[in-house]
Amino acid sequence: MSQDNARAAGTPQEKLGAIFASIELSKKTWLLTTMSPGAGDKMSRHIIPGGDIGALFAQLAALKRKAHDRTGRHYPFVIIQEAGLDGFWVHRALTAEGYESHVVDAASIATSRRKRRVKTDRLDGESLIRALLAFKRGEPRVCSMLRVPNPDEEDRRRIVRERKVLMEERIRHSNRIKGLLFSQGITGYDPLRRDRREQLEMLRTGDGRPLPLNMKRQVLREFARMELLIDQIKEVEAERDDMLIEERQSAREVALLSKVVGIGPEFAAVLWGEGLFRHFDNRRQVAAYAGLAPTPWQSGSIDREQGIGKSGNPRLRSTLLEMAWLWLRHQPSSTLSRWFNERVAQNGGRFKKVMITALARKLVVALWKYTSAGVLIEGAVIRP
Repeated sequence: MSQDNARAAGTPQEKLGAIFASIELSKKTWLLTTMSPGAGDKMSRHIIPGGDIGALFAQLAALKRKAHDRTGRHYPFVIIQEAGLDGFWVHRALTAEGYESHVVDAASIATSRRKRRVKTDRLDGESLIRALLAFKRGEPRVCSMLRVPNPDEEDRRRIVRERKVLMEERIRHSNRIKGLLFSQGITGYDPLRRDRREQLEMLRTGDGRPLPLNMKRQVLREFARMELLIDQIKEVEAERDDMLIEERQSAREVALLSKVVGIGPEFAAVLWGEGLFRHFDNRRQVAAYAGLAPTPWQSGSIDREQGIGKSGNPRLRSTLLEMAWLWLRHQPSSTLSRWFNERVAQNGGRFKKVMITALARKLVVALWKYTSAGVLIEGAVIRP
């Protein structure tokens, strides 16, 4: 065997028996980078029009034929792509065609720490190939592959996410109305009252004049947009409640969440739809997915805590922090609430924001144990 053939036989793609490919997705073009058996360490690159899944399949089939012509064997594909704006439809299309596809968290791949790091689609494609090779070799913690939800699981999250967007838009319109009126010396007006239009007619500016005509027309148009949002929020909340009723009848976990005092329909929908429907092996994975895992910095004699990682699901994390404050109000006798109050008292009432984060982390782990294994939260009030 010649030296070149011996080197080719020892390449990772030959040893693992597969064609490795990475896809850099963008709106205009897709960059397909591959390493094929029989081609040595060379990587080939192919540009495909963005969104053209048929052209991608055709290119993969052509690469498979070329690898067969070189080696006389048929090799399967192992494909990797980053999680991004394209969602998971490309991954689902690949798996439906029988390809082995992986979606990676791009932030989990090690990169150069130089101040001016070179970044191009070409280099990103190569780094994805290297991460995929290491992952298939079984190297630990080389990258984090995502657990892709099925279409039903992904669609279930639409309701709570849409409600959050609508609530933010409603708040913006309400604040804009308050700002317009404040510029005329009017304070204390609540745009969310049902008699908002009647109250508007009685308003007087700070110097005693009626509200200017154009100002009133602008506020009324803001009312029209805000009232549309209010109606849409009611529709979304009705759909959310119907969804929770169906899941309480079919999912034991949702029924358990609904029994905990202090967890309303919105919290239950977010907890289940954004996090607890997934499978976790241990409490560290639960805290990491919620973005509440600690991030220590240890080097030699330096040992300090940098705070929570915030690398998980931001919607789940913000909901847990809000729920932690409400947990203290609705579950004051629980072990978690007593632990929080004792820790805050030891510090003279300081560091509440730090401790509420720790409480949120403990709370999500306790709820995960409660829904997955039926472990009761010590001291918590559960509805019969």
